[in-house]
Amino acid sequence: MFDVGFPELIVIAIVALVVLGPERLPKAARFAGLWVRRARNQWDSVKSELERELAADELKRNLHDAQEALRRTDEALRRGHDEAQREFNATRDAVKDSVRDTTDAVRSNDTAADVAAASAPETTPEPATRKDPGDERPHA
Repeated sequence: MFDVGFPELIVIAIVALVVLGPERLPKAARFAGLWVRRARNQWDSVKSELERELAADELKRNLHDAQEALRRTDEALRRGHDEAQREFNATRDAVKDSVRDTTDAVRSNDTAADVAAASAPETTPEPATRKDPGDERPHA
């Protein structure tokens, strides 16, 4: 664009001195300096406001990303919890079935033993006779 160097500034100063004269030149320079200072302050204000907006947008984006990651993690934890709950219920049901089958088998064995005992004739054991050691005779 414009490249204003030192020689161009000297030419502008000489033209301003000739056009304005030595009496009005300091006043015009102060006025020009005031407007340049205001323009710079305005530019700095716009620039800082723009930087704040960009920082706020970046913070919002980071917050949104963090919330999205938290939501995905929460969903993964819920799926893991549900899967663990299903596994637990399946294992509990299998153990209950196993205990029920074992209990039924024991009961059916007890019932079969009771039926066998009831159908068998009652026998009373004969009293054992005690032999005297002297009764034993050698066989010839």
